[in-house]
Amino acid sequence: MDAPTEIRVSADRRRLTLVWPAGPHTLSAHTLRVESPSAEVKGHFGRGGVAPVGKEHVTITGLEPVGSYALKIIFSDGHQTGLYTWDYLSGLGGADA
Repeated sequence: MDAPTEIRVSADRRRLTLVWPAGPHTLSAHTLRVESPSAEVKGHFGRGGVAPVGKEHVTITGLEPVGSYALKIIFSDGHQTGLYTWDYLSGLGGADA
């Protein structure tokens, strides 16, 4: 999947909007944090990860592109190890803000 044409973080840092050719797609920082594709959350080598709890007030503090295929999201709780591919972000749904 191609990269979105635009990436925006809301002024309150609680929402990420990705603009795709099919239209905008908005995800909350909470959803992004609890659905992190990191090994910490998803698990290592087939063993379960740890579901994050108490992340309702987390915000997005930074974004870093990873090549042309993904986005590294840095959260206010210090989490920053998940690489969110364009396919993964597209599959998370949208408008959950």
